[in-house]
Amino acid sequence: MSDVLHTTAADEEKKPVVKLRGLKRSFKQGDTVIEVLRGADLDIRPGEIVALLGPSGTGKSTMLQAVGLLEGGFEGSIQIAGKEAATMQTDERTSLRRDHLGFVYQFHHLLPDFNARENVVMPQMIAGVDREFAEARSEELLTALGLGHRMDHRPSQLSGGEQQRVAVARALANRPMLVLADEPTGNLDEHTAERVLAEFLSLVRGEGSAALVATHNERLASKMNRVVRLHDGMLT
Repeated sequence: MSDVLHTTAADEEKKPVVKLRGLKRSFKQGDTVIEVLRGADLDIRPGEIVALLGPSGTGKSTMLQAVGLLEGGFEGSIQIAGKEAATMQTDERTSLRRDHLGFVYQFHHLLPDFNARENVVMPQMIAGVDREFAEARSEELLTALGLGHRMDHRPSQLSGGEQQRVAVARALANRPMLVLADEPTGNLDEHTAERVLAEFLSLVRGEGSAALVATHNERLASKMNRVVRLHDGMLT
């Protein structure tokens, strides 16, 4: 009998989308070395929404940059979909970010000269999606976020909450396996933040994506599947 183990679909679903082991990052400020991450470990499973909780300045954004393959200089292991970041070529990193990761920031960073629909179409076109399909996908997402009547409006014609909803739709446009959100409601008032986060979580869960959401808000974090705390460069 062969000793080869066959991988089933169920086995694949159990594999972490993200696997961090011994992640370290330090910065030099004059003669002082500041250790932001001091050996963080983290697994995120498919479909799991994890809150990364901690006060401002604790390194939450630094960790998101590591997972998003946006910055070098890290020590330790970063695996995304089973691929080790340290062994990836530049084009592999670019393809992985484009095709499998979605990003939502505190500020929406929408393209000001394009309307809501076009802002969501753009990442799909860059990924090689047919324009007709991309527009249909954009309309589907924007409608799900309550913006069906605002698709032809430019960012300057939208409220802060509406702009952030467009940013959420853009992040999910290419059906990413993982969404990275850095204080996605931090620039909104409390009432709007609650609504946008609820819609964000509902849409991410509906799409079957995993997510890592950095926040300092305990109440918002409690709405996610799991909370990890970043303290003194370590995760608990």
